[in-house]
Amino acid sequence: MDPSSNSLFEITPQVLLKAYACGIFPMAENADDPALYWIEPEERGILPLDKIHVSRRLARTIRSAPFEIKIDTDFEAVIAGCAEAATGRTKTWINDRIRNLYGALFEQGHCHTVEAWLDGRLVGGLYGVHLGGAFFGESMFFRERDASKIALIHLVARLRAGGFQLLDSQFVTKHLRTFGAIELDRPDYHEVLEAALAIEGDFYSLGASASPDTVLQLVSQTSKTGCSTA
Repeated sequence: MDPSSNSLFEITPQVLLKAYACGIFPMAENADDPALYWIEPEERGILPLDKIHVSRRLARTIRSAPFEIKIDTDFEAVIAGCAEAATGRTKTWINDRIRNLYGALFEQGHCHTVEAWLDGRLVGGLYGVHLGGAFFGESMFFRERDASKIALIHLVARLRAGGFQLLDSQFVTKHLRTFGAIELDRPDYHEVLEAALAIEGDFYSLGASASPDTVLQLVSQTSKTGCSTA
């Protein structure tokens, strides 16, 4: 589909899942724009699950367990956090249609959150879509230092434990490159996507109370599988 195409027709959760299976995802221009635009980048960002980079400083922070990590407990709070203005981001692409669509996917078990809590407050996290053995990261946020980074590493450990083959980041940012994000051209991405959709990853294979050492061990393992096409 044309990435600039304006979509005002009804998009159901089922249509959304079919779009992801085809390598397409929606975005809005801003929170006040009721339209959605289908995006299919020429270069697609991924985080190879067997080549994640964790700095020594971040590993030390993870081991100190500064936050309580929860899974799928408060989708509305997570997507609201992702929609907040932040440094370098004065507006968001998360409009009401995005909130409703991904909320419906969450209720159906196709959307998940990884959340960082501190003293009863949600201080960071992320959400994304689970389809087969692929996880499509949508957005993340933080209110305390390293909260979103730690949530991302916990996500990677969970995907590794559950047999996932693809962690899609849509685009590659300077921030994501520090974790090892790469770009694949469209044909290579579709090959990786097809392989990931042929299996079923288990998002809950890793227990919610997994220790920091277990998380770091899972992330640091290398394998001959996963999206290591670079």
